[in-house]
Amino acid sequence: MALKTITISSKRLQENDFFRLDVKYYFVNVLFDGLCRNKGYTVKNLDELKIKISSGSYIDNYVSSDEGIKFLRVANMKPYSIDEQENSLVFVKKDVNDKIKVKENEIVLGRTQATIEKLGISSIIDKENVGSAISQHVSKLTINTELISPHYLISYLNSKFFKAQTALATHGDTRVELTHSQLKQVRVFIPSDKILGDIEEKTKKIINYNRESILLIKKSQNLLKEKLKLNTFKPNTNKFFSSKLSTMSNFEIWNGRSYLPKYSETEEYIKNNFKREKLGDITNIKKGAEAGSNNYNTDLFKDKRDFAFIRTSDIINNEIDMYPDYYVSETIAKSSKTDLISGDIVFSKDGKIGEIAMASSYDRAMIASGFERIRLKEKKSKITPEYLFTVLSISETGFYPAIRRTIIASTIPHLREERLKEINIPLIDDDSIKEITKYIKTAYELKDQKKKLILEVRKEIDGFFDL
Repeated sequence: MALKTITISSKRLQENDFFRLDVKYYFVNVLFDGLCRNKGYTVKNLDELKIKISSGSYIDNYVSSDEGIKFLRVANMKPYSIDEQENSLVFVKKDVNDKIKVKENEIVLGRTQATIEKLGISSIIDKENVGSAISQHVSKLTINTELISPHYLISYLNSKFFKAQTALATHGDTRVELTHSQLKQVRVFIPSDKILGDIEEKTKKIINYNRESILLIKKSQNLLKEKLKLNTFKPNTNKFFSSKLSTMSNFEIWNGRSYLPKYSETEEYIKNNFKREKLGDITNIKKGAEAGSNNYNTDLFKDKRDFAFIRTSDIINNEIDMYPDYYVSETIAKSSKTDLISGDIVFSKDGKIGEIAMASSYDRAMIASGFERIRLKEKKSKITPEYLFTVLSISETGFYPAIRRTIIASTIPHLREERLKEINIPLIDDDSIKEITKYIKTAYELKDQKKKLILEVRKEIDGFFDL
């Protein structure tokens, strides 16, 4: 953003309820004044729009997915949609207080975070997530639809206008927080009916495309599990077991978890019952790179040519977040030589093992060193990128063999590249591979359409930011 100079009267400083002295806060107010004066747009805060704000509750007693309902925490809050990946969700008993459950078209956002940059990321509740509960660090906005559309508001809350207003946040010793009183003061501009209607319709499509793509991925995963007969295979889940010294010596990892029957027996089952290829034989694998925190930019102040810098927290429902916490310059991204093209698979190998996504043509991104970029070699088998993604995305053939080969490097779990290459990719019948490929291709075409619309909506709203 270009350098701008604004002048604020002492009277206005004294009238501010929050006694702010930071420039960003007043800069945004000047923008709103200009929208009212030059465009004739209405500007109202959330309180004036009669939006009810509430928060969830602290619950630490988790249950299985069969027994409970989703418990949405700050980490599940992503732009527009909830992160529903298996490793990201926990569940709580169904009989929790109805006040902390969510309804369709309510908006949820993280009200506490480690930094301002991560604060207030907003998701909208679709039919699939109705009835989920929210944690005490999540705020819920119940919309008065007579005054504002929830679909316009969710796009607005993922724009620069809201991100700039997180300057309202209270700074604690280790975290920042948007209190309910501060959230009520968040200002929203209401554009012309034409612009408003266009944004609403595009946002509805964004929500629908997101859900359809998730369902198609699940459909492909279920088909693969059926073909591998994983629904009937029952490994020993006992956590008390013994392992031969020779077995541990041959596997070359002295970590008890690597020999849990659930993991080892599942891998043996795949090896003994299906033809397979080694991941390292059919793909080119390349590690991501680090940019250095001093080179980070944030969404509010990034250059138009900056690359999204993707860390493990920036994978959402098997896709790359278009608006992650940080960005890096084009120069740094290209010098890292971790080029990412549509169809590439990214797989996390540090910290949170097994986070997986396929790259889109809309992903202008650099992946951090915690990822491996996996690219299928020139076609030497019937395996497609889509089928390979599906194999690596289910626990039995992706996460289990990966976690077996994970060691603790100082304090962080780490999966070495040469061990990742050992993972077996089971082969099923050609027709099923084609069917899975079709599902995943369609899913990622929908994700592409979703990302295209998000870019269009952001451009429409953020276009007013530089007035």
